[in-house]
Amino acid sequence: MSKQDTEAPAATERGALEELSRDDASRKRFLKMVGGAGAASAFAIFLAACGDDDDDKKDDSTAASDDKSGGGAKSDIDIVNYALTLEYLETAFYNDVLESGIVTDKNIGELATTFAKEEQEHVDALKAAVEKLGGKPVAAPETKFPLESEEEVLKLAATVENLGAAAYLGAAPDIKSPEILAAALSIHSVEGRHAAALNTATGQTIVPDGAFAKPASMDEVLKAVKPFIVS
Repeated sequence: MSKQDTEAPAATERGALEELSRDDASRKRFLKMVGGAGAASAFAIFLAACGDDDDDKKDDSTAASDDKSGGGAKSDIDIVNYALTLEYLETAFYNDVLESGIVTDKNIGELATTFAKEEQEHVDALKAAVEKLGGKPVAAPETKFPLESEEEVLKLAATVENLGAAAYLGAAPDIKSPEILAAALSIHSVEGRHAAALNTATGQTIVPDGAFAKPASMDEVLKAVKPFIVS
């Protein structure tokens, strides 16, 4: 058995993000998978924002939590289904906005149409990812959004997109599969661009967190979107 074979399980247990931060060969393969050299700067920002936790900072409770979650594919299935739920919400939001007719500004209407299409593509990709991992995609929740005025819709859209970007950032350290991490990084980038466009439209700064985006935990995100979920 080669040295590489004996070290592989430990790398898998660390999670894809930590493995990529430590192993140059794995990082090069990953960057090639997500777009080559052009993805290097995005990955660097992603890594810096998530934080680079050393093995000696992980305690027994963290390891126990990993074991309890089932590890490997089971953990990634949970994360992808979590992301899928958020994408369902975003897709439903934009579709409801378009159907309501409340948006009269042509440019904002075009943004909503584009974003709705892209969020649906995220839904389709994440459902396929769950199935590829051997899991069952979570069902779309019934939603209801406060669509009272064009101004309020814009503010809510900005809030939802900024939250979505933070959610992917928060989930990244727990992802085990490099392929799933690559997908998360790709979607995170788009959510961030959506958020930037909407921040501009609502008069906010494009980068509300400054040079490095702040991640949001699953509990924080689910609490924030709970008011929009009917069932």
